[in-house]
Amino acid sequence: MTVEEVGPEAAEAADPDPDDLRAAAGALVADLVNHPWGRSSPSVYETGRLVSLAPWLTGDSGRIRFLLDTQRPDGGWGPPDPGYALVPTLSATEALLSVLAPEGRRWPAGLSVAEVVRGAGRALRALARRLGGATAADFPDMPAIEHITPALIEAINGHLDRLRDDPVLTAWWTGGRLAPPAGMDGAFITAARAHLENGGAVPLKVQHALEVAGVSARRAGAVRPVPLPAPTRPIRELSVANGPGRFATVGASTAATAAWLGGPDVDRAGDQAARRYLEAAVEQHGGPVPVAVPVTNFERGWVLGWLARAGLAPAVPPELIAQMRASLGENGAPGGTGLPPDADTSSGVLYALSLLGKPHAPDLLWKYETTTHFCSWPGENGRSVTTNAHVLEAFGHYLECGGAGPAGRYAASARKAASWLIGEQLDDGRWEDRWHASPLYATACAALALNEFGGPESADAVNRSVEWVLREQRSDGSWGRWCGTAEETAYAVHILTLARPSGDAAPDSAARKAVERAVRRGDAYLRAALRSTPGALTGGPGDVDSGKPPLWHDKDLYRPTTIVRAAVLGALHLARHDTSVSVR
Repeated sequence: MTVEEVGPEAAEAADPDPDDLRAAAGALVADLVNHPWGRSSPSVYETGRLVSLAPWLTGDSGRIRFLLDTQRPDGGWGPPDPGYALVPTLSATEALLSVLAPEGRRWPAGLSVAEVVRGAGRALRALARRLGGATAADFPDMPAIEHITPALIEAINGHLDRLRDDPVLTAWWTGGRLAPPAGMDGAFITAARAHLENGGAVPLKVQHALEVAGVSARRAGAVRPVPLPAPTRPIRELSVANGPGRFATVGASTAATAAWLGGPDVDRAGDQAARRYLEAAVEQHGGPVPVAVPVTNFERGWVLGWLARAGLAPAVPPELIAQMRASLGENGAPGGTGLPPDADTSSGVLYALSLLGKPHAPDLLWKYETTTHFCSWPGENGRSVTTNAHVLEAFGHYLECGGAGPAGRYAASARKAASWLIGEQLDDGRWEDRWHASPLYATACAALALNEFGGPESADAVNRSVEWVLREQRSDGSWGRWCGTAEETAYAVHILTLARPSGDAAPDSAARKAVERAVRRGDAYLRAALRSTPGALTGGPGDVDSGKPPLWHDKDLYRPTTIVRAAVLGALHLARHDTSVSVR
């Protein structure tokens, strides 16, 4: 909902006071403790994989209904961008075809054959249009997209071969088999299947997308589900039932876990724990599932970082601080149990601890240092702006807290990250990144890190980023790549209130007034969005951008809803406490 939709008087009346914001921030922090698996939007890709791989799992009909209800009029799924639409559309299409070729599967209750066939036919036509003449370069840098795409096309073609003479489907689809984009030949999948069948070890990073191996993944001996805590904070009466080993995941992914489990029969403790993990994961959305579960450390670092940087961090329970410190092993912290440690999550946790007055030496980040920048993990194929921004914050704030690196190495690491970030800025003043679809997120991460820890040589880059943000504001006061979103608007407000132009600081300057106007309009948009979201101020699981395309990169685009709400709350607090901007 925008300020135009509610009117300026209504938006003003909906203004949350500081106590509301602090209470909401406190509720978010309590949720980090009480729901340690984290909260994210449902994923079309991951949900489609469960429809195909685990029709016996609780919520099957709800997952199919979710796919049918989220299909776009053009037959695809995902955001209004053909590149980002590929993976979710492939997954949903294969899932619907798996329902039509059940091979002993019970037909889902409450669904008609006609609507499933209609959805599958429209999807196949959409894929044929998108894949015709496509190359790998036409699609965004999403994790495992080069493996997921040929694996799903192979599965879809298998269904089409079996359904070739089915009169119901042929009424909607008369085309032939699909061809993968040039450059996505599936050679890795063939090798991975042989590797699994021969008992080869599988790195945690690869396990996150283990489902691409198909039947070769089933009970693969080299893959062991990783035990994890209960999805909700156990109370004393349930401490035994929720104890260690009751839940276990493969790759922090329901799709990977379902592919490994292979079926509903469980005869070993690890099998039982994996099935319990799947049953627990579907509870968050009543059937559909997020793309990654759990995201414990990632969520905690980002929520507390956004709140604390904005001056809105409430009291944090000692147990949460202790768990965050414990997550930083020799190689750092993973995003969640079942994932490998990475420099991005590690830096986010380090920075949040430092902001909260509990600094932890960032030496572990040197394991991710290259000659020019810091990688997200060793052997990374790309390079990440946001990872390096978070590394800069981790080293920079630790130095501010009095930490002295060996022979000045902390300061040298901060300078390396800052210099690389400045060199990655685009000509118009923005940054882009491989972990997020919106340049607002990358620009917020880079500009705020450089503004705080980049030194005088970063001033021009920060100023140019502010100018870009001012140019990008929409007519309704929001910011957004595909449409105005509370998430992207929050990032813009963080930039405008924390990274002010340094060369024109007079209160009545044109630059300052432009920033003030933009912040007021963005603040009104955020107030309207927050007040129209059930539970947003009372600790419920509300999504302030419900119905809008998610923006974060994983196998599918997703939205970490608690993190986004933290950024929104922080932006509202900053707008109210900025000495040069009055929003009352």
